[in-house]
Amino acid sequence: MPDLNDAAPVALVTGAASGIGAACAALFRERGWRTAGLDLRTSDTDVPVQADVSDAAAVAAAIAQVQEQLGRIDFVVTAAGYYEEGIDVVDITRHQWDRMLAVIVGGTVNVARAVLPGMLERQSGGIVAISSELALGGSATDLHYVAAKGAVLGFIKSLALEVARSGVRVNAVAPGPTDTPLLLADSIWREPEYLATLPLGRLVTPQEIAGAVFYLASEGSQYCGEVISPNAGAVI
Repeated sequence: MPDLNDAAPVALVTGAASGIGAACAALFRERGWRTAGLDLRTSDTDVPVQADVSDAAAVAAAIAQVQEQLGRIDFVVTAAGYYEEGIDVVDITRHQWDRMLAVIVGGTVNVARAVLPGMLERQSGGIVAISSELALGGSATDLHYVAAKGAVLGFIKSLALEVARSGVRVNAVAPGPTDTPLLLADSIWREPEYLATLPLGRLVTPQEIAGAVFYLASEGSQYCGEVISPNAGAVI
């Protein structure tokens, strides 16, 4: 483990092994934060821990490990999730519905419940959940994913109201289609016909999403229960 400055703030990122989560962890680290990554795989963070975010007990144990090693958690980014595309609603199995909701909604709830006691005790902290632009505009090809990401927005808005007077800020970032491994090479979101409909004409990058997240962590003290959506103009 590298030498760590005990005075530096601590960011915990779920889904930190790849994609948006990895970009967030890298940016926080670049800006002098200590980082912890919670993922099924190991991550390039100061304290990588492995756990399934849908398992509440495993999440609690992982976060306790991070707090023991780094002393506290100042900011959390819940980016863990996965994506399934091209399934009509009548063809989505019960297992697919349950797993999608367990990882995306359940994972967000499990992490928030585990980190909030320390934040509330210190009367400071922040949580940003990664939702999706599709939760704002809808989609005809991945309804269980969209439903889960929409539920995250409802949870975040309500949690923000619950804890705002305690000095803990809760918000969401809802990216548009992002150039990560979650989008397969033949994804409809990569097709030139779709990209041409976007005002910017391109996918957003994980680094751009990380920039929005870091803004909420470092400067966006006026945001409470709000949704920032870097989406290349997909939803205006």
